[in-house]
Amino acid sequence: MQDLFSHQEASLSPLADRMRPRTLDEFIGQAHIVGPGRLLRRAIEADRMTSSIFYGPPGCGKTTLASIIANTTHSAFVQLNAVTSGVADVRKVIKEAQDRRSLYGQATYLLLDECHRWSKSQSDSILPAIERGVVRFIGSTTENPLISMTPAIVSRCRIFQFEPLGEGDVLFAMRRALADQERGFGAMRVTLDDDAAHHIARIANGDVRSALGALELAVLTTEPNEQGVIHVTLSVAEESIQKPVIRCDESLYYDMLSAFCKSLRGSDSDAALAWFARLLYAGVDPRLIARRIIAHASEDVGLANPTAMLQAVAASQALEAVGLPEARLSMAQAIIAICESPKSNSVVMALDQCVADAEKGGFGPVPVHLRDTHYAGHERLGSGAQYKYPHDYPGHWVAQEYMPPEVRGRRYYVPSDQGQELKLRERRRSRGIVDE
Repeated sequence: MQDLFSHQEASLSPLADRMRPRTLDEFIGQAHIVGPGRLLRRAIEADRMTSSIFYGPPGCGKTTLASIIANTTHSAFVQLNAVTSGVADVRKVIKEAQDRRSLYGQATYLLLDECHRWSKSQSDSILPAIERGVVRFIGSTTENPLISMTPAIVSRCRIFQFEPLGEGDVLFAMRRALADQERGFGAMRVTLDDDAAHHIARIANGDVRSALGALELAVLTTEPNEQGVIHVTLSVAEESIQKPVIRCDESLYYDMLSAFCKSLRGSDSDAALAWFARLLYAGVDPRLIARRIIAHASEDVGLANPTAMLQAVAASQALEAVGLPEARLSMAQAIIAICESPKSNSVVMALDQCVADAEKGGFGPVPVHLRDTHYAGHERLGSGAQYKYPHDYPGHWVAQEYMPPEVRGRRYYVPSDQGQELKLRERRRSRGIVDE
């Protein structure tokens, strides 16, 4: 039962906390996992949740859904934060859960916020309790658990991926807060212009917590007009919410970098530039991006357009010489050059195959005619005998075997029919090298 002080404390809580949905019917979004008839909804309603991990971006409802479970279940519910809890806290929870189960037959849910921050020792401390069903573990994380968490924990949990909320979902949450007389601003006379509401929803980028925080700031800092109405206009909304921030955790970084690289390979300059801009905006070290640009100049363009490598290296040098923001132009130029170049992966294919052969081992001696002749007396060992010096022959080329005997006859480099490599194919054909 709430007393005067608990009621006062609730009234001082942020709007986002006060408006947190209390039931599944109030829950916004994530219909793919908690919609009518879905597995997770059925499990919650039947109080039969198994150990799970809620994974998704901030403000999409992970902690809210956990609190709904806490409100609807007949089991005990304990919440910890991975940042502040240790092994001792886990052992205490497990001991209390064992007592509840043995004395009262009651199950225990353990919600762990920021679960990706747990160390291996912390994760190992709870594994036996999860396996025996002493606790029903619910982990909440913004980072990909398959990357950021120990495999032992992940293998024992079902992963539910939460999607960012749409702009319509965020608008609905804001309108509900304005209408709610108990927890929101329904008891106040507030007018929110449509363009102001859409601006907040768009900048919030699927984060209801951010949107409600901006709405609360706008309402509480705007003076009522003569009629006593608080009018939230577009200009007020623009001041109340910051520009969107890309929260670039490790998982998102690799996803965006993957999209950037695939756009380079796919010859889509617009997409590559878009991902490049987002990576920079998220605060990624530009030197990491420059490295990928150089790598793709060989991996996806290669000798189809040798100048692509020059562009890539020049962009990297410009980054070191002048830094950002000026070097963005040089990097953008290299990105466009790679995207618009003819594509060939012949260099990477050649390298992969020859490295694979080298790793098999079984190396024999270097053929006599290819051996070192820089020292006096090499003739006595036969080194260099019968070697043909290419510059002594027409066209500065002569037919001669250079391959290691173990892989004689192999063709590693096969020029494509793109760009400059088409000319290389023709020249090799004139020397009797068949690349088809």
